[in-house]
Amino acid sequence: MTGSSTQGIKTVLHPVSDLAKAKAVYAALLGVPPQTDESFYVGFEVEGQHIGLVPGGGSQGMSAPVAYWHVPDIEAKLAEVTAAGATVKEPAHDVGGGRLVATVTDLDGNVLGLLQDQ
Repeated sequence: MTGSSTQGIKTVLHPVSDLAKAKAVYAALLGVPPQTDESFYVGFEVEGQHIGLVPGGGSQGMSAPVAYWHVPDIEAKLAEVTAAGATVKEPAHDVGGGRLVATVTDLDGNVLGLLQDQ
C-alpha cells in the first residue's frame, strides 16, 4: 500500500431512463431542488453527499448506481487497486472543472468509482 487514502464515498450516480420523472422522485426524496440541472446530468447536494442522475447511464454504460470514493490522487489509487486485482473499466478522465473520475471492477464484477477534485 502506498498510503493514498480515500476521503470516503461522497458521490453516488444513478442511471435513469426518464430524467424528468427521476428528477421529481429524487427531489421529493431529498427535499431539495437539484443544484445542477442539465439534459445530460442532474445533481443534488445533501448533507455533504452528491447524488447524480445520469440519463441512460451515459457513456459509462451504467446499469446500476455507482458509488464514487473520493481520493487525493486518482492515478495512485488506480495503481493500488489494479495491483490488488481490480480491472480498469473507465480510465481516469476529466468530466469538467478539473474533476477526474474513473471506474474499476472488483473480482466479482462490482463497479467501484474513483473521483479526484483538483
